[in-house]
Amino acid sequence: MDRLDAMRLFTRVVDRCSFTAAAHDLDIPRSTATQVIQELEARLGVRLLQRTTRAVRPTLDGEAYYRRCLAILDDVEDAEGAFRGAAPKGMLRVEVQGTIARHFLLPALPEFLARYPDVEIAMSESDRWVDVVREGVDCVLRYGALPDSELVARTVTTLDRITCAAPAYLERYGCPHTPDDLTHHHAVGIRSITTGALTPFEFVQADSMKRIELRAPLSVTGTETFRSAVLLGLGLAQMPVFHIDRDLAEGRLVRVMADYPTPSAPVSVLYPRSRQLSPRVRLFIDWVVQRFPGTRNLS
Repeated sequence: MDRLDAMRLFTRVVDRCSFTAAAHDLDIPRSTATQVIQELEARLGVRLLQRTTRAVRPTLDGEAYYRRCLAILDDVEDAEGAFRGAAPKGMLRVEVQGTIARHFLLPALPEFLARYPDVEIAMSESDRWVDVVREGVDCVLRYGALPDSELVARTVTTLDRITCAAPAYLERYGCPHTPDDLTHHHAVGIRSITTGALTPFEFVQADSMKRIELRAPLSVTGTETFRSAVLLGLGLAQMPVFHIDRDLAEGRLVRVMADYPTPSAPVSVLYPRSRQLSPRVRLFIDWVVQRFPGTRNLS
């Protein structure tokens, strides 16, 4: 069995958590599957699989090798498909921020999957910084400022943010009108999963940026928990308009300090600089761009 076939077998064992099931899928004897994996581990000099009486699981090295195998096998499939003129197919691994996905991607996803039925999307949701090469991620969709990295970042739009609070908070603490008033207020903090730092309040003043760190009795990392806490009146917040437009329209949240705008934040697609994008990844990125037809402004 050549190396590519060994990779296919290994990934099938991981997917099926079983030597027997993987061997059956590939129509080979179980003894052959076991021997191939043993030879693969010997060649690599690491243990790839943890065998128990109930199932087979990848080790840490096995998980890393599994992701690399998926990328290599996908590249082979894409290369052959390009010469055959075949429609895009295969697994697309995407990391997104959940709020962005729910508002902009998911509503149009049924049409995408109907148009490209041979493409499978594995969508992971988090706000952490992803090691796309090690974790086998094809592209990442992020909202907000980006740290320095070796990834290619394509900005697809910018989204407005505002300073806001629930009526219950304003009734208790009063309404701030200027940044100086914030010394008497507190915020619901949004904390970076990657760095652990709290995001400061930001205001555009003339040609400069003013940043203020408010006391935050409660800080969270999840965007939905963040919104819920603000709705409960637990503090001021600066939030993207798309996430709270209905709350504003129905009076659950109130915009404050409208004369002191906050900077808009970008939405970006990121992918590895060194990796040749497969047809399905290019297709998906172009589709994502179409979901954001320009800068969205507060009405």
